[in-house]
Amino acid sequence: MVAARITVNGKETPISPAAPHTTVLDFLRERGLTGTKEGCAEGECGACSVLVARPGVNKPTDWVAVNACLVPVAALDGQEIVTSEGLATAGEPGTQPTLHPVQEEMAVRGGSQCGYCTPGFVCSMAAEYYRPDRCAHTESADSTDPEHGPNGFDLHSLSGNLCRCTGYRPIRDAAFAVGAPTEDDPLAQRREQDPPAPVATEYAQDEGVFLRPGSLAETVQLLRERPDAVVVAGSTDWGVEVNIRSRRASCVVAIDRLPELRSLRVESDHIEIGAAQTLTEIERRLDGSVPLLAQLFPQFASRLIRNSATFGGNLGTGSPIGDSPPVLLALEASVVLADADGEREVPLADYFTGYRQSVRRPGELIRAVRIPLPLSPVTAFHKIAKRRFDDISSVAVAFALDIEDGVVRKARIGLGGVAATPIRALATEAALEGEPWSPETVEAAAQVLQAQGTPMNDHRASAEYRAAMLGQSLLKLYAQTTEAVSS
Repeated sequence: MVAARITVNGKETPISPAAPHTTVLDFLRERGLTGTKEGCAEGECGACSVLVARPGVNKPTDWVAVNACLVPVAALDGQEIVTSEGLATAGEPGTQPTLHPVQEEMAVRGGSQCGYCTPGFVCSMAAEYYRPDRCAHTESADSTDPEHGPNGFDLHSLSGNLCRCTGYRPIRDAAFAVGAPTEDDPLAQRREQDPPAPVATEYAQDEGVFLRPGSLAETVQLLRERPDAVVVAGSTDWGVEVNIRSRRASCVVAIDRLPELRSLRVESDHIEIGAAQTLTEIERRLDGSVPLLAQLFPQFASRLIRNSATFGGNLGTGSPIGDSPPVLLALEASVVLADADGEREVPLADYFTGYRQSVRRPGELIRAVRIPLPLSPVTAFHKIAKRRFDDISSVAVAFALDIEDGVVRKARIGLGGVAATPIRALATEAALEGEPWSPETVEAAAQVLQAQGTPMNDHRASAEYRAAMLGQSLLKLYAQTTEAVSS
C-alpha cells in the first residue's frame, strides 16, 4: 500500500502523521497555509473553502469548492487541491506574486474588509470563474435578475460564504467583474486533463483507520466484517459530528469514489442516480429534465454543501428534516440497497421506520436512487424556513400531480419536518384523487393536509405554525398552477 499523500498547490505532501479524523482545514493550517480559516466548523460560513480537482461534467476536470472543515484529509488521498495561497502566480525571487484575477477584483473593488472571510470567498469565486459553461451575455445583465452577472457569474456559487462585515455589495461587484480565464491560465488548462484517479486507501494512525475500498464488492464485504464502520461520502453530516460533538470512529469507510455508486442513467421507465453522485453533479447532468429536483437543488443548503452532499448520505442519515426525502417521496422513488449477498429495491415510502431509522440492515448501503418515468407534469417544492437560502427547513412539502381535463388523476405529496420520519401525505392524496382541481377541492384537501404528521414545537417553529404551513402550501400550489393547468 502506497503511503497516503495529497497534492496541495502543486506540491505532493504526505498525510502522515495526521490522525484519520483530521480535517483538511486543520491539516492545511498545521502546514502554514493559514488563509484557510475556521469560522463555524459545520459548513455554514465558507471561510475554509478550498478547490478540489474532481471529475468534470463538461470537461475532464472541474475545480470544485468544498468546505475543508468537513472533509477528512485522508479522504483526499491521491487527490489534488488548491488553496487561496495557490491561486496567485509566483514571481521572480524577491518580487511579489501576481494576484489571480479573482483576487485582483476583490482587492480593487473593496471586497475585502476585515479579511477573515476573503480567502474562502476567493476560492468559491474561483470555482465559478473556472466553471466551463460560464459565459458572458452579449448584453448587460438583466436588472430583474440580480443574482446573475453580465459575465455569466452565478451569485449562488457564493451562497455558502458569509461576510461578517456585511461587505456583500463590493464582493458581488468583484464577482460580476471577473472575465474569462486566459489560454495560458494553468488552472484553466488543468481542466483539459483527467482528474486524479481514486486511490485505494488504508490509512491508520493512533486507534483509528480510514479505508477507501476499490470496488463495491470490496466495500460490502468490508462492511460485513466491520458493521461498526462509519460510511461517508461527502462527509457533510459526519464532519459536523466530528467537529461539534467530538465524535470519533474506529473505522471510517469512504464510498464517494466507487464507480458503482457514481452512475446516472436515464432508462425508458426510470432514472437511476448513483448514491455517491454529488447534488451539483446531479443538477448539472439532469439539466432541468426532472423539474421537481430542479426546484429542490437551489434550496438545498449551499453550493459548497451541494458540491459534496449526496442523495445516499441525505437518505442514509434518516433525518426527518432532510430536504431530499420529501421530493423523492413525491417522485415515488425507490432505493437500491446492496450488501455482500446482493441487492434489493425498496420503495422510499417503506424505507423509513422511525427517527433516524430505516429498513437498511447492518452491512448494507444505498447504491442508487431510482425515479420512475414518466414524471407527473404538475410539481412544486415548498421549503418553509427562516432564511431564503442555506437554512434548515421548518416544513418541506413536495407535490407531484397528474391533472387531466380539470380532474386530479394522481397525487403524490412528500412531507418533511412534521413527523419522526419523512412521510407521504396519503390522506391528502386520497382527498385529491378523482376530484376536480377546484377551489372547493383544494380547500377541503388543505384541511386534511394540516392534520398530516405529528408536528412538534421546537426552536424552528411551533406545531400550530407547521400545521398551518401545510395547508397554505397546497393553497399556494393551486394559485401557482391553476393558470398553467387551465391553459
